[in-house]
Amino acid sequence: MSLLQFVVSIVLFTVLGFGIGFILNMILKTTWLPVVIAIGVLVGALVYQKIVPGVWDALILGCGMAGTVASGWTIHTLRKKGYRMF
Repeated sequence: MSLLQFVVSIVLFTVLGFGIGFILNMILKTTWLPVVIAIGVLVGALVYQKIVPGVWDALILGCGMAGTVASGWTIHTLRKKGYRMF
């Protein structure tokens, strides 16, 4: 994997995790459920397929999880500030 692919993958997975988590938070009206779902899917896929990710893959997947956690934190902050649609 080249450096350019690695950097693009990190940005892509972070934005993708944030976007999917944010949309699930708005639809399901829960704060941390998308994080739990993402962890379950990630662990389930790795264990079921018996995949051992390398260091670079783990870092990319970790950035995706960071995006999902950031979406939960954003929704939580918006709710605390009084935005009822979230």
